[in-house]
Amino acid sequence: MEFSAQQIAALLGGALYGNSNAKVSDVAPIEQAQANHLSFVTDEKYLPYLATTKAGVVLITRSLVEGKITFPDGEGKAGGAVILVDNARGSMGQLLQLVSKAMNPRKQGVEQPSFISEGVTVPGDAYVGAFAYVGKNVRLGKGVQIYPNVTIGDNVTIGDNTILYAGVKVYSHSVIGKDCILHAGVVVGSDGFGFEPDAQGVNQKIPQIGNVIIEDDVEIGANTTIDRAMMGSTIVRKNVKIDNLVQIAHNVEVGESTFLCAQVGIAGSTKVGKHCILTGQVGAAGHIEIADNCIFGAQSGIAGNIRKAGTYMGSPAIDASVWRRAVVRFKQSGQQ
Repeated sequence: MEFSAQQIAALLGGALYGNSNAKVSDVAPIEQAQANHLSFVTDEKYLPYLATTKAGVVLITRSLVEGKITFPDGEGKAGGAVILVDNARGSMGQLLQLVSKAMNPRKQGVEQPSFISEGVTVPGDAYVGAFAYVGKNVRLGKGVQIYPNVTIGDNVTIGDNTILYAGVKVYSHSVIGKDCILHAGVVVGSDGFGFEPDAQGVNQKIPQIGNVIIEDDVEIGANTTIDRAMMGSTIVRKNVKIDNLVQIAHNVEVGESTFLCAQVGIAGSTKVGKHCILTGQVGAAGHIEIADNCIFGAQSGIAGNIRKAGTYMGSPAIDASVWRRAVVRFKQSGQQ
């Protein structure tokens, strides 16, 4: 797919400088880009590459260069062009969405062999891949994409335009909203980790009879697991983005527009607020509440309630500024 600088600027509403006819068909980092590449700059440390890059078109966050660098109109260096936008990374994302849709068009139809229970309606614009299994009383929305080897249990609801990539397993009674993406190996609705020792000390299983509710516009990375509730529902609110290899236990609630990065683990019945970020390998204890707008540094351990917005680090997680000072003292004490 090929775009001219003029087309890109018009699509993004950006200010174009240089060769408006410059054409690009691929993307690359600015330090490696060639004439056919589109690149972008969102950090000042990459500005020096503007003098040497061979990129055909460069998107730049406007605030980085305003009052510092001027760009001439007309033919630029090596026939290239610069487009100033409010957010170069976000603009790049818009373009990549267009490219991705062109490279990976939505599929339609039912491949064989696959199994669809009697009475289940597959919309005409939906897709069911080979070796998929669709259980009883499943409701599929318009445009749903079910890739090969997906298993969907009984009484599951899946909203419009949701994509389940190869090997996803959705247990019975789960509810998945519209415009969601579940990557390969995701498991939704497996039993929560519920056991209780009896009088003889033998661990007895506590049946997990609840379900999982995933709201609209949620993306879940490969091999992530979301356990069904013991009673009630495990809930992932709308616009949550979950990385690979995340574990969400029974009766957890994840607030709207929260990010959960790789290897995060959240224990049972914990409530995570809106617009939070749990970075890599963060662990949260069970039966606690985390306020909205909290950020936790990598490998933080959240042992108790977090009652106000802020940035936290360490185990147990404390205010990041306090943690940084403590780390300095740790290093100093080790040198004595």
